Amino acid sequence: MTAIMKRELSAYFKSPIGYVFIAVSFLFSGFFFWYFALSVGSTDISYVFLGMFYVYMIFVPVLTMRLMADENKQRTDQLLLTSPVGLMRLVAGKFLSAYIVFMLGDLVLLIYGVVMSFFAAVNWAIIFGNFVALALIGAIFVSAGLFVSTLTESQMVAAIGSIAVNVALALINVVATVVPVQVISDVIKQLSVFDRYYEFTTGIFSLSGVIFFLSAVVIFLFLTVRVLERRRWA
Repeated sequence: MTAIMKRELSAYFKSPIGYVFIAVSFLFSGFFFWYFALSVGSTDISYVFLGMFYVYMIFVPVLTMRLMADENKQRTDQLLLTSPVGLMRLVAGKFLSAYIVFMLGDLVLLIYGVVMSFFAAVNWAIIFGNFVALALIGAIFVSAGLFVSTLTESQMVAAIGSIAVNVALALINVVATVVPVQVISDVIKQLSVFDRYYEFTTGIFSLSGVIFFLSAVVIFLFLTVRVLERRRWA
């Protein structure tokens, strides 16, 4: 797993992808920090995190689109599938490499909180809640993108498919509001990623919310492993 993770991390920074993703993260977060906080003299940076939620929904697929799609296109996936490394370790290594790059872009948001603390009192519970929420939703976006990347040979298709999955995950709560049957609506609402995300942004650290996010990540990684298993024995 460690070897796979190091290999993928190296690939991110031997190509422009890793640098572009981090630059985009810094650019948008910096703009949101100026627009929602500095320009209005506010210490509430919740909207900065919310803005980054939507940015990551679109740009995390840039990190994940090549993870398996490129292997499939070049037929190097057969070498990986027949290597002594277990499929779960292979998938975990690729997931962690993308997630580390994601977190490198995400960590700057904590720095904004530190900067503001020198000039005014900040609500660290809200800041940490937003940061943890974004870290957890990022893990889902990365795992979903890895799964979609496993299904195709085209990086572009993988990126578009991942964006579609991310948008669908974010809109589950909207679907729940239009379902006429209350019981079904309540069940769908329990699967809402955005509602769980919002709980953390208010400073409420819910164990059930953490378990929900981690379970979603595990499910996507499990599905990725299942796809690779079928390909191994096909």
